[in-house]
Amino acid sequence: MLTFVALASLLLLGIVPEQTEAISIYTGWERHALLGSDVRLSCSFFSWRGTSDDVTFSWTYRPDGSRDSISIFHYTSGQAYVDNKGPFRDRVEFVGNPGKRDGSILIKNLDYNDNGTFTCDAKNPPDIVGRPSSVRLLVFETVPIQAGVITGAIIGVVLGLLVLIVVIYYLMRFLVARRVFSLSVSKHGKKKREGTQARQASSLLSSRKPSPLPPPPLPPLLIRSITPSQTTTHATARVLSHAGAK
Repeated sequence: MLTFVALASLLLLGIVPEQTEAISIYTGWERHALLGSDVRLSCSFFSWRGTSDDVTFSWTYRPDGSRDSISIFHYTSGQAYVDNKGPFRDRVEFVGNPGKRDGSILIKNLDYNDNGTFTCDAKNPPDIVGRPSSVRLLVFETVPIQAGVITGAIIGVVLGLLVLIVVIYYLMRFLVARRVFSLSVSKHGKKKREGTQARQASSLLSSRKPSPLPPPPLPPLLIRSITPSQTTTHATARVLSHAGAK
């Protein structure tokens, strides 16, 4: 009832309460950094309204193994306030741009004791309702290889092996095909040579066939005893005897 009366009074006075919408805040999830180096912790926000002149950013830090958080940075009304008494004394620098909704800070000269969770909160009045976002900082003597790099390397090796297998497969097919072709050509040439040699051998054998032998010569005594007249007489007698017989 009291709430209804208050709202009615505001309406009668011409005062309309401004609507508040949610604000979304973004940071990284995890940052790795080298001992003694500097690291930038990014923080930005999204709001349906334009950037207010009263935008604020706040950073807190919770060490690993602790439940308590400490404030290390605050920005409001165009002024940056840094904690000069805590573990980050003289090591925190504001590197953001509030006009672009950027509330990033820089942590200098990192130490192992800086391992922990850093939380950023932002307000863009009248949008002040939002969930802070946190990023975990891990300080190493040497930055470890991230899981994404390892996954990418594994995928690259697998793809390389697949390409190598495909190349070897087609190379083997080419070598086998060339070998089969060579054997086919060699076999065809051998058959051709054998046929040529067979034809040459046949021609050689046919050219070497013996000619018919001439009739044996008459003995010299018989040649001498037969005179031309005797030959004619004997031939005539044979003809006459043959005719008489018929």
